[in-house]
Amino acid sequence: METQWLAFSVAALMLTLMPGPDTFLVIGNSLAGGARRGLAAAAGTTSGGLFHVALFAFGVTQLLMYSPQAFWTVKMLGALYLAYLGVKALRSALKPRAEAPAAALAAPATGLWRAFAQGALTNALNPKIAMFYLAFLPQFLAPGPHMARDSMLMIGLHYAIGAVWLTVLALASARMAGTMRSSKVARALDGAIGTMMLGFGARLAWSSR
Repeated sequence: METQWLAFSVAALMLTLMPGPDTFLVIGNSLAGGARRGLAAAAGTTSGGLFHVALFAFGVTQLLMYSPQAFWTVKMLGALYLAYLGVKALRSALKPRAEAPAAALAAPATGLWRAFAQGALTNALNPKIAMFYLAFLPQFLAPGPHMARDSMLMIGLHYAIGAVWLTVLALASARMAGTMRSSKVARALDGAIGTMMLGFGARLAWSSR
């Protein structure tokens, strides 16, 4: 069992380091509004992870697996939300501005709750995460009465590792904000983030289970 947990921890770390929508949300919010806003986005992402733990606990993940309609509905909601964030960032990139810190995602520096909601919704509205856990976890689990408990603990561990990584990203990105005061750099950054978000949304929309 100890070997299984160690193997899962290593795999979870590798998966966490792969950039995804959460990564760009945290970086964008940190550059736009400082460390507090980046940390708020990271906290939102972690809350989305707790949502998936609850889905697993109550069997909703299995519903998404066996109901194409439910899976498609949640998938499209997630894709539309990512597209919304992408368009918002691209509009910010096209808008002339004075020399200022990068304004990725075009939210005010005080928008901590907005940053939190962005992280939570981006994570919670992605049914591919639930499907991934159904396919990924069994190889690290031993059959027995504690299988469901261990599944939830492993998901929690994955998000705990992710929370640490996103916290590091938020703090590091906030320290770099001073170098992003050029309006050209800020608009280029918004454009890059917007393009990535649209790409993630399109990939989610056209993906299958």
